[in-house]
Amino acid sequence: MRILLLLLLVNIQFNLMSQSEAKLIYVGDPMCSWCYGIAPELSKVMDHYDEQLDYELVLGGLRPYNTQMMIELKEFLTHHWEDVNKRSGQSFNYGILDSQEISYDTEPPSRATIVVRKLSAEKEIPFFKKAQVAFYQENKNMHLVESYQSILEELNIDYKQFKELFESQEMKDAIKLDFQKSQEMGVRGFPTLILEHEGQMHLLANGYSTSEKIIQRINKIL
Repeated sequence: MRILLLLLLVNIQFNLMSQSEAKLIYVGDPMCSWCYGIAPELSKVMDHYDEQLDYELVLGGLRPYNTQMMIELKEFLTHHWEDVNKRSGQSFNYGILDSQEISYDTEPPSRATIVVRKLSAEKEIPFFKKAQVAFYQENKNMHLVESYQSILEELNIDYKQFKELFESQEMKDAIKLDFQKSQEMGVRGFPTLILEHEGQMHLLANGYSTSEKIIQRINKIL
């Protein structure tokens, strides 16, 4: 009986190790339109594998510290957003492109995301997706801490704690480490999906892709 129990425990431990051997690394930016476009496809991939894969979100830094106003980039962004809409079906509110007061600086929502990582890591990806909706559909100014309040309430994250960290130098320094990690990984475009398996890195997607294609590539590796 003891031997059977020992074998059972070893088998359970082996299965747990096998499940954690593969990790899906997603390099993206909350204000990247193609990252917003791929969001439903990525959700399907995560649902498909459930707990078979570990997940890591790396904030790549699309246009951190950019000072150009939205209206200055209106023609450029309109073209891209329309392409994303046609390819993915994701809806856009183009009103924010007329703003002369909001810059296309993607550092604040990236910083907000790692604040959530620090407070409640399992809610980081859901927060990231909701921040995308807040920007692209609700046209919220993602530089303002209050723009995240309703998302935090939905996710049951303390707003006061979030605000303190969001405005802290600690988090302003921490987000730079994510940007640096993205560069060190050689990522040049977003979204980028990488599967880490048995010590090897496998590129799954660089840019938009469907869940079917991503799942096919993962299955060939696992």
